Amino acid sequence: MVRVISSQPRKQRKARYNAPHHMRGSLLHAALSKELQGKYKRRSIRVIKGDTVKVLRGDHAGIEGLVDYVITRDARIVVDGVSVKKADGTEVPRPVDPSNVMITDLNLEDKRREQKLSGE
Repeated sequence: MVRVISSQPRKQRKARYNAPHHMRGSLLHAALSKELQGKYKRRSIRVIKGDTVKVLRGDHAGIEGLVDYVITRDARIVVDGVSVKKADGTEVPRPVDPSNVMITDLNLEDKRREQKLSGE
């Protein structure tokens, strides 16, 4: 999370919106499931494309799906199966905040990610 001294919500929101690119990764962390916490000895990890997540909050709570893509600029993720209907009937993906999901299965195609998880 971006370091904010103030407890005022407006200043906390401003810090998130104006966070530099190298700090936005910390806004994209999501909790791991209990099984993964026990296996990797971590509570949370950054969400990437290909991870399987379960939505815990909101209208789509309980839906489990793959992460289609990550919107780094807005600190949001798009999950397969989470969508809303527009007025004309078409469905569009609904971005979800990573703090509202739990990672149930990790995408370990990236060898550096796998090595970092096993090494820590």
